[in-house]
Amino acid sequence: MLHSAVKVVLTSALVLGFATTAANAETRITYKSAKAGSSYYQMGVEVAEAIKKGTDGNIIMTIEESQGSVQNVMEVRARGGDYVFTTPPALVDAAQKGTGAFEGKGNPKFAEIRALFPIPSLAMHFVMSKASGTEDFAGMEGKTILLGKGSFGATEGEKYLQLFGLDGKVKIADAELSNAVDALKNGQIDGFVTAGSWPAPNVVEVAASTEVNILSLTPEQEAETKRTPLTIPAGTYAGQDKDILTTSLPVVAYATAAMDDETAYQLTKTFWEQKAAMSGSAPWWKGVDKGLLANITGKLHPGAVRYYKEVGFELSDGQM
Repeated sequence: MLHSAVKVVLTSALVLGFATTAANAETRITYKSAKAGSSYYQMGVEVAEAIKKGTDGNIIMTIEESQGSVQNVMEVRARGGDYVFTTPPALVDAAQKGTGAFEGKGNPKFAEIRALFPIPSLAMHFVMSKASGTEDFAGMEGKTILLGKGSFGATEGEKYLQLFGLDGKVKIADAELSNAVDALKNGQIDGFVTAGSWPAPNVVEVAASTEVNILSLTPEQEAETKRTPLTIPAGTYAGQDKDILTTSLPVVAYATAAMDDETAYQLTKTFWEQKAAMSGSAPWWKGVDKGLLANITGKLHPGAVRYYKEVGFELSDGQM
Protein backbone atom coordinates (compact mmCIF):
# COMPACT_ATOMS: atom_id res chain seq x y z
CA MET A 1 0.00 0.00 0.00
CA LEU A 2 2.83 2.37 0.92
CA HIS A 3 4.56 1.55 -2.35
CA SER A 4 1.37 2.40 -4.29
CA ALA A 5 0.97 5.67 -2.39
CA VAL A 6 4.54 6.65 -3.23
CA LYS A 7 3.86 5.87 -6.89
CA VAL A 8 0.77 8.09 -6.83
CA VAL A 9 2.70 10.94 -5.24
CA LEU A 10 5.55 10.58 -7.75
CA THR A 11 3.15 10.37 -10.67
CA SER A 12 1.28 13.46 -9.47
CA ALA A 13 4.55 15.31 -9.09
CA LEU A 14 5.58 14.37 -12.61
CA VAL A 15 2.23 15.47 -14.05
CA LEU A 16 2.46 18.73 -12.11
CA GLY A 17 6.00 19.21 -13.38
CA PHE A 18 4.94 18.69 -17.01
CA ALA A 19 2.01 21.07 -16.55
CA THR A 20 4.30 23.70 -15.06
CA THR A 21 6.75 23.29 -17.95
CA ALA A 22 3.91 23.65 -20.48
CA ALA A 23 2.63 26.74 -18.72
CA ASN A 24 6.10 28.25 -18.70
CA ALA A 25 6.44 27.58 -22.43
CA GLU A 26 3.45 29.80 -23.16
CA THR A 27 4.35 33.45 -23.66
CA ARG A 28 1.66 36.03 -22.97
CA ILE A 29 1.73 39.42 -24.69
CA THR A 30 -0.46 42.49 -24.27
CA TYR A 31 -1.28 44.22 -27.58
CA LYS A 32 -2.60 47.78 -27.29
CA SER A 33 -3.81 49.55 -30.40
CA ALA A 34 -7.03 51.57 -30.59
CA LYS A 35 -10.63 52.03 -29.44
CA ALA A 36 -12.88 48.97 -29.52
CA GLY A 37 -14.95 48.97 -32.69
CA SER A 38 -12.29 50.75 -34.75
CA SER A 39 -10.52 49.19 -37.73
CA TYR A 40 -7.20 49.20 -35.86
CA TYR A 41 -8.74 47.34 -32.91
CA GLN A 42 -10.00 44.74 -35.39
CA MET A 43 -6.50 44.51 -36.88
CA GLY A 44 -5.21 43.77 -33.38
CA VAL A 45 -7.69 40.92 -33.06
CA GLU A 46 -6.51 39.56 -36.42
CA VAL A 47 -2.84 39.83 -35.43
CA ALA A 48 -3.55 38.01 -32.15
CA GLU A 49 -5.33 35.19 -33.98
CA ALA A 50 -2.51 34.93 -36.51
CA ILE A 51 0.19 34.83 -33.82
CA LYS A 52 -1.67 32.16 -31.86
CA LYS A 53 -2.15 30.05 -34.98
CA GLY A 54 1.38 30.53 -36.29
CA THR A 55 3.04 29.65 -32.97
CA ASP A 56 0.68 26.74 -32.16
CA GLY A 57 -0.55 28.64 -29.15
CA ASN A 58 2.90 29.24 -27.69
CA ILE A 59 2.38 33.00 -27.86
CA ILE A 60 -0.98 34.33 -26.70
CA MET A 61 -1.89 37.98 -27.24
CA THR A 62 -4.45 39.80 -25.14
CA ILE A 63 -5.97 42.83 -26.88
CA GLU A 64 -6.32 45.98 -24.79
CA GLU A 65 -8.50 48.90 -25.81
CA SER A 66 -6.68 52.20 -26.17
CA GLN A 67 -7.68 55.84 -26.30
CA GLY A 68 -5.05 56.58 -28.93
CA SER A 69 -1.46 56.40 -30.07
CA VAL A 70 -0.12 58.95 -27.57
CA GLN A 71 -1.48 56.88 -24.68
CA ASN A 72 0.10 53.75 -26.18
CA VAL A 73 3.53 55.39 -26.14
CA MET A 74 3.09 56.92 -22.67
CA GLU A 75 2.34 53.50 -21.18
CA VAL A 76 5.85 52.33 -22.08
CA ARG A 77 6.90 54.04 -18.83
CA ALA A 78 5.08 51.50 -16.69
CA ARG A 79 5.10 48.39 -18.89
CA GLY A 80 7.56 45.53 -19.19
CA GLY A 81 8.81 43.12 -21.84
CA ASP A 82 5.35 41.72 -22.60
CA TYR A 83 4.01 44.97 -24.06
CA VAL A 84 3.35 45.49 -27.80
CA PHE A 85 1.65 48.65 -29.02
CA THR A 86 0.93 50.48 -32.26
CA THR A 87 1.68 54.09 -33.11
CA PRO A 88 3.01 56.22 -35.98
CA PRO A 89 6.85 56.39 -36.05
CA ALA A 90 6.61 60.20 -35.81
CA LEU A 91 5.15 59.88 -32.30
CA VAL A 92 8.01 57.64 -31.19
CA ASP A 93 10.44 60.25 -32.52
CA ALA A 94 8.57 62.96 -30.60
CA ALA A 95 8.59 60.92 -27.37
CA GLN A 96 12.32 60.31 -27.62
CA LYS A 97 12.99 64.01 -28.28
CA GLY A 98 10.45 65.29 -25.73
CA THR A 99 8.58 67.36 -28.30
CA GLY A 100 4.94 67.82 -29.33
CA ALA A 101 2.55 65.84 -27.14
CA PHE A 102 5.53 64.68 -25.06
CA GLU A 103 6.98 68.08 -24.22
CA GLY A 104 7.86 68.11 -20.53
CA LYS A 105 6.92 64.41 -20.24
CA GLY A 106 10.22 62.80 -21.22
CA ASN A 107 11.19 59.42 -19.78
CA PRO A 108 14.33 57.26 -20.20
CA LYS A 109 12.12 54.30 -21.18
CA PHE A 110 11.13 56.05 -24.41
CA ALA A 111 14.69 55.51 -25.63
CA GLU A 112 14.12 51.76 -25.31
CA ILE A 113 11.23 51.62 -27.82
CA ARG A 114 12.00 49.18 -30.64
CA ALA A 115 9.99 48.45 -33.80
CA LEU A 116 8.75 45.00 -34.80
CA PHE A 117 6.72 45.25 -38.04
CA PRO A 118 4.55 47.70 -40.01
CA ILE A 119 0.77 47.46 -40.03
CA PRO A 120 -1.64 49.14 -42.50
CA SER A 121 -1.04 52.87 -42.90
CA LEU A 122 -3.71 55.54 -42.51
CA ALA A 123 -4.37 56.61 -46.11
CA MET A 124 -6.07 59.90 -46.98
CA HIS A 125 -9.23 59.51 -49.08
CA PHE A 126 -10.98 62.46 -50.76
CA VAL A 127 -14.31 60.99 -51.87
CA MET A 128 -16.55 63.04 -54.19
CA SER A 129 -19.87 62.09 -55.75
CA LYS A 130 -19.66 61.71 -59.50
CA ALA A 131 -22.77 63.89 -59.72
CA SER A 132 -20.73 66.81 -58.34
CA GLY A 133 -18.51 66.68 -61.41
CA THR A 134 -15.40 66.95 -59.23
CA GLU A 135 -12.36 65.19 -60.68
CA ASP A 136 -9.51 67.11 -59.02
CA PHE A 137 -8.92 69.40 -56.06
CA ALA A 138 -9.59 72.57 -58.02
CA GLY A 139 -13.03 71.14 -58.79
CA MET A 140 -13.89 71.10 -55.08
CA GLU A 141 -14.42 74.87 -55.12
CA GLY A 142 -18.01 75.74 -54.23
CA LYS A 143 -18.80 72.22 -53.08
CA THR A 144 -20.01 70.99 -49.67
CA ILE A 145 -17.46 68.76 -47.95
CA LEU A 146 -17.70 66.79 -44.73
CA LEU A 147 -14.42 66.67 -42.82
CA GLY A 148 -15.60 65.30 -39.49
CA LYS A 149 -14.15 66.54 -36.22
CA GLY A 150 -11.12 65.83 -34.09
CA SER A 151 -9.65 62.98 -36.11
CA PHE A 152 -6.36 62.78 -38.00
CA GLY A 153 -8.31 62.74 -41.28
CA ALA A 154 -10.23 65.89 -40.37
CA THR A 155 -7.11 67.81 -39.35
CA GLU A 156 -5.18 66.62 -42.37
CA GLY A 157 -8.07 67.30 -44.73
CA GLU A 158 -8.37 70.87 -43.48
CA LYS A 159 -4.63 71.32 -43.97
CA TYR A 160 -4.83 70.14 -47.59
CA LEU A 161 -7.69 72.50 -48.39
CA GLN A 162 -5.47 75.35 -47.23
CA LEU A 163 -2.40 74.07 -49.06
CA PHE A 164 -4.26 73.70 -52.35
CA GLY A 165 -5.88 77.16 -52.29
CA LEU A 166 -9.35 76.06 -51.21
CA ASP A 167 -9.50 77.73 -47.81
CA GLY A 168 -12.86 79.55 -47.60
CA LYS A 169 -13.84 78.29 -51.06
CA VAL A 170 -15.65 75.13 -49.96
CA LYS A 171 -18.57 74.76 -47.57
CA ILE A 172 -17.67 72.56 -44.58
CA ALA A 173 -20.62 70.43 -43.48
CA ASP A 174 -21.33 70.49 -39.74
CA ALA A 175 -21.72 66.77 -39.18
CA GLU A 176 -19.87 63.73 -37.85
CA LEU A 177 -17.91 61.52 -40.22
CA SER A 178 -20.14 58.59 -39.25
CA ASN A 179 -22.91 60.32 -41.23
CA ALA A 180 -20.79 60.78 -44.36
CA VAL A 181 -21.94 57.75 -46.36
CA ASP A 182 -25.67 58.45 -45.95
CA ALA A 183 -25.18 62.19 -46.47
CA LEU A 184 -23.34 61.64 -49.76
CA LYS A 185 -25.89 59.07 -50.97
CA ASN A 186 -28.72 61.52 -50.20
CA GLY A 187 -27.01 64.42 -51.93
CA GLN A 188 -26.68 66.45 -48.71
CA ILE A 189 -22.93 66.74 -49.30
CA ASP A 190 -20.78 66.58 -52.42
CA GLY A 191 -17.95 64.71 -50.79
CA PHE A 192 -16.13 63.73 -47.62
CA VAL A 193 -12.58 63.28 -46.38
CA THR A 194 -11.54 60.23 -44.41
CA ALA A 195 -8.30 58.61 -43.31
CA GLY A 196 -8.17 54.86 -42.99
CA SER A 197 -6.34 51.75 -44.01
CA TRP A 198 -7.23 50.81 -47.57
CA PRO A 199 -9.68 49.52 -48.52
CA ALA A 200 -11.46 51.83 -46.04
CA PRO A 201 -14.81 50.29 -45.02
CA ASN A 202 -16.80 53.54 -45.36
CA VAL A 203 -15.36 54.16 -48.85
CA VAL A 204 -16.12 50.57 -49.87
CA GLU A 205 -19.70 51.06 -48.68
CA VAL A 206 -20.36 54.31 -50.51
CA ALA A 207 -18.62 53.24 -53.74
CA ALA A 208 -20.73 50.07 -53.86
CA SER A 209 -23.98 52.03 -53.95
CA THR A 210 -23.13 55.46 -55.39
CA GLU A 211 -20.89 56.54 -58.26
CA VAL A 212 -17.92 58.38 -56.77
CA ASN A 213 -14.60 59.88 -57.76
CA ILE A 214 -11.76 59.33 -55.32
CA LEU A 215 -9.37 62.18 -55.99
CA SER A 216 -5.72 61.61 -56.76
CA LEU A 217 -3.04 64.11 -55.78
CA THR A 218 -0.54 65.30 -58.34
CA PRO A 219 3.12 64.53 -57.52
CA GLU A 220 3.57 68.26 -56.81
CA GLN A 221 0.64 68.31 -54.38
CA GLU A 222 1.89 65.17 -52.67
CA ALA A 223 5.33 66.76 -52.17
CA GLU A 224 3.70 69.90 -50.78
CA THR A 225 1.98 67.94 -48.00
CA LYS A 226 5.34 66.59 -46.74
CA ARG A 227 3.59 63.33 -45.90
CA THR A 228 4.49 59.76 -46.85
CA PRO A 229 3.24 58.95 -50.38
CA LEU A 230 0.98 55.97 -50.90
CA THR A 231 -0.65 54.45 -53.99
CA ILE A 232 -4.06 52.80 -53.76
CA PRO A 233 -4.14 50.30 -56.64
CA ALA A 234 -6.78 50.48 -59.37
CA GLY A 235 -9.75 48.25 -58.62
CA THR A 236 -9.58 48.69 -54.86
CA TYR A 237 -12.98 50.39 -54.90
CA ALA A 238 -15.99 49.93 -57.20
CA GLY A 239 -15.63 52.11 -60.29
CA GLN A 240 -11.97 52.95 -59.61
CA ASP A 241 -10.12 52.17 -62.84
CA LYS A 242 -6.87 54.04 -62.08
CA ASP A 243 -4.31 54.08 -59.29
CA ILE A 244 -4.87 56.80 -56.70
CA LEU A 245 -1.86 58.80 -55.53
CA THR A 246 -2.46 59.94 -51.98
CA THR A 247 -0.63 60.43 -48.69
CA SER A 248 -0.44 58.35 -45.57
CA LEU A 249 0.48 58.20 -41.93
CA PRO A 250 2.57 55.04 -41.37
CA VAL A 251 1.68 52.90 -38.36
CA VAL A 252 4.00 50.35 -36.76
CA ALA A 253 3.84 47.67 -34.06
CA TYR A 254 6.45 48.32 -31.36
CA ALA A 255 7.85 46.64 -28.27
CA THR A 256 10.73 47.75 -26.07
CA ALA A 257 14.25 46.52 -25.43
CA ALA A 258 12.82 44.77 -22.34
CA MET A 259 11.28 42.11 -24.62
CA ASP A 260 13.61 39.15 -25.05
CA ASP A 261 15.09 38.64 -28.51
CA GLU A 262 13.49 35.25 -29.12
CA THR A 263 9.96 36.53 -28.46
CA ALA A 264 10.52 39.53 -30.75
CA TYR A 265 11.89 37.21 -33.42
CA GLN A 266 8.91 34.83 -33.19
CA LEU A 267 6.38 37.68 -33.25
CA THR A 268 7.98 39.26 -36.33
CA LYS A 269 8.51 35.97 -38.16
CA THR A 270 4.98 34.75 -37.47
CA PHE A 271 3.41 38.06 -38.50
CA TRP A 272 5.04 37.97 -41.95
CA GLU A 273 4.41 34.25 -42.45
CA GLN A 274 0.72 34.69 -41.61
CA LYS A 275 0.22 37.92 -43.58
CA ALA A 276 -0.96 36.20 -46.77
CA ALA A 277 -3.66 34.31 -44.86
CA MET A 278 -4.66 37.51 -43.07
CA SER A 279 -4.95 39.33 -46.42
CA GLY A 280 -7.35 36.67 -47.65
CA SER A 281 -9.88 37.44 -44.93
CA ALA A 282 -9.11 41.15 -44.37
CA PRO A 283 -7.96 43.00 -47.54
CA TRP A 284 -6.30 45.88 -45.65
CA TRP A 285 -3.32 43.58 -44.98
CA LYS A 286 -2.60 43.60 -48.72
CA GLY A 287 -1.28 47.13 -48.24
CA VAL A 288 1.53 45.87 -46.01
CA ASP A 289 4.76 44.84 -47.72
CA LYS A 290 8.48 45.00 -47.03
CA GLY A 291 8.59 48.47 -48.62
CA LEU A 292 6.83 49.87 -45.52
CA LEU A 293 9.91 49.07 -43.44
CA ALA A 294 11.48 52.21 -44.90
CA ASN A 295 8.90 54.26 -42.95
CA ILE A 296 10.37 53.11 -39.63
CA THR A 297 12.66 55.95 -38.62
CA GLY A 298 13.96 54.50 -35.35
CA LYS A 299 15.59 51.28 -34.23
CA LEU A 300 14.17 47.82 -34.78
CA HIS A 301 14.23 45.22 -32.03
CA PRO A 302 17.29 42.92 -32.38
CA GLY A 303 14.93 39.93 -32.58
CA ALA A 304 13.12 41.55 -35.51
CA VAL A 305 16.45 42.45 -37.16
CA ARG A 306 17.43 38.77 -36.96
CA TYR A 307 14.33 37.77 -38.93
CA TYR A 308 14.71 40.53 -41.54
CA LYS A 309 18.33 39.53 -42.16
CA GLU A 310 17.28 35.88 -42.55
CA VAL A 311 14.76 36.73 -45.28
CA GLY A 312 16.92 39.40 -46.94
CA PHE A 313 14.76 42.46 -46.24
CA GLU A 314 16.74 45.66 -46.70
CA LEU A 315 17.33 47.69 -43.54
CA SER A 316 19.04 51.01 -42.97
CA ASP A 317 21.99 51.45 -40.62
CA GLY A 318 19.82 53.58 -38.35
CA GLN A 319 17.31 50.75 -37.92
CA MET A 320 19.83 48.28 -36.48
